[in-house]
Amino acid sequence: MKLNLKPKKTPVIDHSDSGSLLNPLKNLQFLARKPITEPLKPRLASLNYRGFHLNDWEECVGCASCQKICDNAAITMVEIPSLPNDPVKGIRNHRPAIDYGRCCWCALCVDICPSSSLSLSREYVHTCDQEHIDSYFILPDPNGMHKEHFGKGWQKTEHSDLLSLTRSAMAELEPETRIDNFDEIVDGFTPEQAVLEASRCVQCGMCHDSCPTNMHAPEYIRAIWNNDAEEAVRQIYRTNPFAHVCGRVCTRRCEDACSIGIRGEPIAIRWLKRYAMDSVSHERIKEIVNEGSTSKSSGKKIAIIGAGPAGLTAAFDLVRSGHKVEVFEALPHAGGMTRYGIPEYRLPFDTLQQDIDIITSLGVTIHYDCKIGKNKRMSTLHKNFDAVILAIGLSQGRQTRIKNSDHRHVYRAVDLLQKISSGEEFELPHSVAVIGGGNVAMDIARSLARLQKQQYGKVQITLTALEEQQHFMADPDEIKESLEEGIIIKDSCGPQGCEIDTDGKLIGLKTWKVTSIFDEQHRFVPQYDEEQEVVHNCEAVIEAIGQFADTSLLGKELTEQLEWNRGRLQVDADGRTSEDWLWSAGDCVNGPDVVHAVADGHRVAASIEQQLMSTTKKNSSGK
Repeated sequence: MKLNLKPKKTPVIDHSDSGSLLNPLKNLQFLARKPITEPLKPRLASLNYRGFHLNDWEECVGCASCQKICDNAAITMVEIPSLPNDPVKGIRNHRPAIDYGRCCWCALCVDICPSSSLSLSREYVHTCDQEHIDSYFILPDPNGMHKEHFGKGWQKTEHSDLLSLTRSAMAELEPETRIDNFDEIVDGFTPEQAVLEASRCVQCGMCHDSCPTNMHAPEYIRAIWNNDAEEAVRQIYRTNPFAHVCGRVCTRRCEDACSIGIRGEPIAIRWLKRYAMDSVSHERIKEIVNEGSTSKSSGKKIAIIGAGPAGLTAAFDLVRSGHKVEVFEALPHAGGMTRYGIPEYRLPFDTLQQDIDIITSLGVTIHYDCKIGKNKRMSTLHKNFDAVILAIGLSQGRQTRIKNSDHRHVYRAVDLLQKISSGEEFELPHSVAVIGGGNVAMDIARSLARLQKQQYGKVQITLTALEEQQHFMADPDEIKESLEEGIIIKDSCGPQGCEIDTDGKLIGLKTWKVTSIFDEQHRFVPQYDEEQEVVHNCEAVIEAIGQFADTSLLGKELTEQLEWNRGRLQVDADGRTSEDWLWSAGDCVNGPDVVHAVADGHRVAASIEQQLMSTTKKNSSGK
């Protein structure tokens, strides 16, 4: 195609009066006139427009991931007292406020938001006078800046989402491989898997707030991401001397609160802790732990009854503060229920022993096979020590007291678990019915399944529980693995009695269908449909319905002096009993949970430290 190109004419500009000095004065005529303001009528923006922010307050959990990713410091988290604040559930009563003097509308805050509560609207016009300049600092809600509902613009998509919602896969033993032995099931992360898993963390700190020990999980996860396992161990030991144990059997409240878990799988915080601990040599961990110890002796002595997580955590803190600590353990090994109640396929004994060795390497003395009340009296401890901690755990199994529950083949789960852990021989039944839906019930069922497979070549175990399976107290992984190992689970079954034949032999467990467990006041009042009766054939029944502490070591006089609440020793917020020389911590106070026991140990140690230092100051001042 031929183009006809002609030169354009150059416009002629008249400069005849441009040099006049009076020209600027002509503008004075406009000074007295009222300015004309023509309102800008906004046009409808595109569907993906990046306008002002929207935030669904009901979906937002206040994790502050948006604030952390903003390079312009345009986001500030503002506390809203009227909103719920529950760290255990991973909810903060803070919401992001946007400074539009700093915001560049990059939308990274939207793309990183774990709950997807943040988006950008199609609204883009906002004006104000100098007097209201603060109106550029906005606390967005779902209705938009001017409540005109322009609709959403930029939203997170699968292509813009900055989060990885799927965990790194981790190898574990297959059911057919693990069922006839007590080998540890989970292999643990490889270095590559651990770094990949750590990279998913947004460092929001929800895990820290929800952990009973306020574990520095974001810090040790970042250290793992930086390939610095030693720094990860250092961060872990800031709050948890049972790091190997909690890296395997912690109830992981942190993962329940993890913001990534809102839309995907939470960060594998427990397994990352395990990876860090398994990656550093035992001797090097000892060196790291000793970095925070003092060589100066206070001259004070503390006695601790019970070498479980609570007692040894308190010992860990107190010995590092320069006090002499002696622990009195009734059994041949330390660890409490982590040693005698948790099977080796979940927590190998040598792994537990590493945590104990690190604590004793600091100078803690443990007296084994020393039962208070038998080998040594409480009054002796009171006389010879500056403070005493009772950390005895829940070693006694509760009974159902159903018909024929006194039969010799009706056992308590904790008793059998202790026999298995100790290598003690007992009569192994060919078929078993377990009563209970918690982790202890799963532990005894799975332990007996392994023994049955070894001795008889097959598994015949039925687990019955009052609750529906989705409401079991047991860890979901425990339930899943139990089913994989051939254990039959019957939920909504209320135990009514043990069936005995004419020869006195136990032949079954009779249950009724559960219609409800709690009444309107949420009191435990199970109701049954008697027409739906089932007899579960078995040679033995195992009761796993809870535990309680054996407080007989206290003696009658001290027991009467102490305050009790529904069978549990009453303590204040610091773990101190009504006797000013006696503290209590662990399962006997808060129930069976390793990480809460560790938190209790820290709490009573801090209280005793404060008490001892206060007494020292008074004595030194002569008051």
